[in-house]
Amino acid sequence: MLKIEKLSVRYQGNQSSSLEDFDLTLRSGEIICIVGESGSGKSTVLKAILGALPKETSITGEIQFEGGALLQQTVSQWQQMRGTAFSMIFQDSNASLNPIRKIGRQYEEYILQHKEISREMARQQAEEMLTKMQLRDAHSIMNSYPHQLSGGMCQRVGIAMAMTFNSKLLLADEPTSALDVVTQEQIVDELLRVRTQFNTAIILVTHNVAMAAYMADQLIVMEKGRIVNQGSPLEVINTPKSSYTKRLLASVPELEGEAYV
Repeated sequence: MLKIEKLSVRYQGNQSSSLEDFDLTLRSGEIICIVGESGSGKSTVLKAILGALPKETSITGEIQFEGGALLQQTVSQWQQMRGTAFSMIFQDSNASLNPIRKIGRQYEEYILQHKEISREMARQQAEEMLTKMQLRDAHSIMNSYPHQLSGGMCQRVGIAMAMTFNSKLLLADEPTSALDVVTQEQIVDELLRVRTQFNTAIILVTHNVAMAAYMADQLIVMEKGRIVNQGSPLEVINTPKSSYTKRLLASVPELEGEAYV
């Protein structure tokens, strides 16, 4: 479904590439987790897929999505695909929502940007999707402001919006980092359920190697814009190829001698 070959990205003014020779192959319903420290190039991968890199950025390589070359698309073609063919879940959905507008109004306008239907039908579709995301009182949520919802509820709203049009690819940038541990587990379970229910492929960027190992079909470890380890979670954990991967795995907390990865 998605194939990235030899992707390199250099931002204007940078001496070195932020991303270099990045390769990835993703199938429908598969989850790939990318881990690494800040500045390792993880989020640059997502921006390249979304077509959200600055205009002055130098990009080489190929990104193929369902047989089409994404890097050859026009701005209008990118806009048509964002939110429909592929969607984004942000690090803090609460911060990405407009704080002075009710959830319902924002959700309706999101749908109307991509679909020519009445506002009433858009509202009905939004409430149905919130219910699918296990938010029990969808009507009440639609009439709430973001600050009236918990962080976990806002994140579920973000997932619901991203999956409104049954996106084939879901991009998640640190979707649990702003949440407490219990809510993190709930969001992870929700993403796994989305994969199962919609056969959606997911690329998830995170610092949390334990969570990545739990969720991923493929695990990618990045350092300074390059892939230093790639394979199944068991392959990466049992036979780490780089000293950075070894240090990353060694940093995972242990309890009574058992590492949580």
